[in-house]
Amino acid sequence: MTNPKEIAMVVIADESNGIGKDNKLLAHMPADLKHFRNLTIGFPVIMGRITFDSVGNKPLPKRRNIIITSQKDLSYPDVEVAHSLKEALELCGDEERISIVGGATIYEQAMETSNIIHLTRIHHTFEADTFFPQIDPKIWKEVSEEYFEADEKNPFPYSFITYHKTGK
Repeated sequence: MTNPKEIAMVVIADESNGIGKDNKLLAHMPADLKHFRNLTIGFPVIMGRITFDSVGNKPLPKRRNIIITSQKDLSYPDVEVAHSLKEALELCGDEERISIVGGATIYEQAMETSNIIHLTRIHHTFEADTFFPQIDPKIWKEVSEEYFEADEKNPFPYSFITYHKTGK
């Protein structure tokens, strides 16, 4: 496998790293949806099957969709299926950018392989049952943060934060 230039985890999490409850996002944040689209459009997205189910079992448009599942006979129209993160990454070959978009198990596995985290931090704490792994400051360096107040469309203040792996 030729390594892509960027393997990025793209995630929205609350102050306690909560990312979901009952297989749903914690809040409807249109600014994050637009940010997510801008980061992932035109490039492969890798997600677990449960995350795929949560977006309606339809591929995200204008992106190559790769689903990771342990189910051997699973197939969906216009979606590639892999049975491990390694296999999903191998399917991507030398793509310039790959986005890993969930869920929690896939994020945990991707902490080793990824070199960028695009985190939308909701400045609120929700009741969550699914969490993003802790970001170790010895391994990940924050390189940018943009803060936004809540507004008529986005009910909570939030930040777009980018981390790069330091190589340690």
